[in-house]
Amino acid sequence: MNTGKLLLGVLAGAATGALLGVLFAPHKGSVTRKKIVRNSGAFADGVKGKINDLLDDITEKFDKVKEEVSEFADQKMNKNGEVKKEVKAT
Repeated sequence: MNTGKLLLGVLAGAATGALLGVLFAPHKGSVTRKKIVRNSGAFADGVKGKINDLLDDITEKFDKVKEEVSEFADQKMNKNGEVKKEVKAT
């Protein structure tokens, strides 16, 4: 899945949840705003943690693919070198 689409989906979901929470809140606006301020730090920390986990996962996958491509290129370079040696020998 595209990382940009995933991040956009997470942000859209968070915004939708916040909007619905405010619309259907059982308390007065001032009480709801105080609760939002209190809980926003925990929410932000949770989002930061998930984004960091996602970035770590992407980095690991990128490093793995990079290593596999390097190994593949080395194998092809070795085979090409062997073919050139055989051609020069004949």
